Amino acid sequence: MKNRKGFTLVELMVVVLIVSILAAVAIPLMRGRIDSAKWSEGKSAAGTIASAIRAYAAEKGTAAVAAPVLTTDLGFGANDLDGTYFLQACYTVSGVAVNAAGQVAFTISVDASKGRTGYPTTPATTNTLTQAAGAASVWAW
Repeated sequence: MKNRKGFTLVELMVVVLIVSILAAVAIPLMRGRIDSAKWSEGKSAAGTIASAIRAYAAEKGTAAVAAPVLTTDLGFGANDLDGTYFLQACYTVSGVAVNAAGQVAFTISVDASKGRTGYPTTPATTNTLTQAAGAASVWAW
């Protein structure tokens, strides 16, 4: 009798089934990591805007405009905030206020849907960076 070596069709089918189940579980997890990495670009630019707002508030004091324009008031060029996924149009500044102690409050909204193709869609398409006077900045998802 001949000794046959190799795998049977059933064994190969079981391996294919196991690999497909693992792939079905892993792909959504990886997708979330990809969107998280894309959001890091938006967060980085929002942090840059926050620094510009603090400098603007230090210069203007209580006369700061509540909704400064990125280009004229905060000093950004027309495309300074454009990146791989986010455009300058994605960022909106509002609620800028400076109290008598010089503490600044503001809100920066980041709307990914106004960005380039492939923008992040999870956990949401809009996130905000908010700072209350005298407090730390907080991201709202």
